[in-house]
Amino acid sequence: MVGTEGIRALTHARVDERAGLPKGSTSNWFRTRAALVAGVATWLAESERADFGGTEAPAIDTPEQLIDALSQVIALQSGPLAPRTKARFALFLEGAGDAEMLAPLLAQRRVFVEWTTALLARVGARSPDEAVRALMAAGDGLILHRVTVDPDAEIRPVVERAVRACLD
Repeated sequence: MVGTEGIRALTHARVDERAGLPKGSTSNWFRTRAALVAGVATWLAESERADFGGTEAPAIDTPEQLIDALSQVIALQSGPLAPRTKARFALFLEGAGDAEMLAPLLAQRRVFVEWTTALLARVGARSPDEAVRALMAAGDGLILHRVTVDPDAEIRPVVERAVRACLD
């Protein structure tokens, strides 16, 4: 709902309706709007961890494998999973300044940063802790561009350039 209709669409009543629950059911679990938004943030983070392999970094040993894997993740996040990606972006913006709401999103991001740092080290990056910032920024920018401006923007050339730059 948040990914297709925006953050303001998220209300207890609309969640009840969408889930086919009796009126007031959602508020039994999430008493306030802040709690509801935090619950959605937690669900998003858990869903992404489940979809992208839990906390274990994938078995990647070469730059080409990393380029392929990141290109696939970006294609999923900006294609079939675009509504969820839009919801995550909306929650980050909504939660700016709200540590409780941001906590599950930031925890998920840390997991992905750790994965990516380990993968960069494995494929030969000289400074993986520094390189991960550039690579994540490039990936986030490409995802945002695809879900807002150009859904057909090429992925692999951008990812390849970013990964190769991280290896220098």
